[in-house]
Amino acid sequence: MESDKPLLRVALSHKATIKCCYRWKENPHVSWMMNIYSTNGTTKPSLVNLPVNKTEKGKNVTCHFLVFKEVRLNDTALYQCRLNHSSVHIFTHGTFLQVYIPLQKTLNLSESVKNSIITAEGVLLLLSVLIPGTMLLCKSKSLNQLEKKKEREEENIYEGLNLDDCSAAYHQIQRTNQGPYQDVGSCEEDIQLEKP
Repeated sequence: MESDKPLLRVALSHKATIKCCYRWKENPHVSWMMNIYSTNGTTKPSLVNLPVNKTEKGKNVTCHFLVFKEVRLNDTALYQCRLNHSSVHIFTHGTFLQVYIPLQKTLNLSESVKNSIITAEGVLLLLSVLIPGTMLLCKSKSLNQLEKKKEREEENIYEGLNLDDCSAAYHQIQRTNQGPYQDVGSCEEDIQLEKP
């Protein structure tokens, strides 16, 4: 016996080909058996009657092919070759055919639409990075200019003052006997107050 392919997965309504190969000098009668597994773990073997059944003979190997033009869901089973010659009955290991329903696309979009969506996402991502960064740069630039302006103004405060004139005027201030300021509440006489 040659080793069989253990599993064959085919989408619903597609073509499937199962093969079994053996080395035997005799020319046995070959039939295909289908073993359907039930939920309780038992198998139900049945003979397969398909019109398309090919045979290839090589140097020492003979292969038989079971061809399904369009698989159905109830074709899911373990398929084995049964070799009969006089009183000898031999089964191959078999191939399990699994028929599945392919998933349908939820959004059927063409490649150009997908590329446009990806491009738009890239532009939005770029803008979400550039706009806040540019705003921060402009804000920091205006703050730096404001600080420089304040520094220049502080440097120019004392530019027009002559310190000699200021000190002479300060020393010429004379105070009266009562002082330049008086408490208004204690004032009973009509005294003229100095303006500060």
